[in-house]
Amino acid sequence: MVLWSTVATGFKLGLAHFSITQLLFLGTSFSWLIFAGATLLRWHWHIEPQDRLLAIGLGLINPCLYYFVLFGAYDRLPAHIAQPLNYTWAITLALLAVPMLKQSLTRKTLLGIGVSYVGVIVLVNLSSNNRETPLDAFGIFLALASTLIWAFYWLLNARSRSHPTNLMFWSFSAALPVLGFLAWHQGGLPTIDGNALIYGAWVGCVEMGVTFLLWQTALRMTSSVARVSQLIFVSPFLSLIFIHQFLEEQINPLTILALLLIVAGLVLTNRGKTPSS
Repeated sequence: MVLWSTVATGFKLGLAHFSITQLLFLGTSFSWLIFAGATLLRWHWHIEPQDRLLAIGLGLINPCLYYFVLFGAYDRLPAHIAQPLNYTWAITLALLAVPMLKQSLTRKTLLGIGVSYVGVIVLVNLSSNNRETPLDAFGIFLALASTLIWAFYWLLNARSRSHPTNLMFWSFSAALPVLGFLAWHQGGLPTIDGNALIYGAWVGCVEMGVTFLLWQTALRMTSSVARVSQLIFVSPFLSLIFIHQFLEEQINPLTILALLLIVAGLVLTNRGKTPSS
């Protein structure tokens, strides 16, 4: 959770040095190396035949589309605004599960959704009113759109019968050449220097690669999946500390209130469930 708490800071710092497509290509390259190494250590590359097209589709969604939209949000918004908005993806997941998985919404789930979106209203409206410069409306749209993409990705991912690491390796293998072409077409491939290595590794290893593997390992080893899953709710609060310290963004008390509401809604919505990420 500590690793995930640093990624909002990493996104903003990385986007100060690279374009969206360049940073995405760098991060995906590092994460591909992580998944390649993990599958090599296990010496098991196989995915189920019915998952091959799924792996390509998932790769086009994550990392291609999802992080392109998410980086766009971070490029336009302060990190302490973009990060809580993106964190509502679990609420979007609960909503999408109704038509896609034929699940019903319980009163507790509806209450959690309502509480979280009250937090979103507080974050967007009141925080914007207390700023000299209004929040970028398109950036807000991108941050909320990213939650839809991420939730849709996990619903599709749940259909796979292959090992998660193998599926991620083949998904990122499909995505990497696409992102390389986009980066080359939109300003050129990034120069491999110290910044490229630092921010590429930060995004690719911490956000996309190592943390995913650690999370999957923790879920397999724990005697209480629910208890481990609750740790994700600590992440956004730690993230605000890093954002304040390293990005020097002023954290408005309303931001903390909004985040408390969003997380409270997430706890209500996901109580008794196992988050996918």
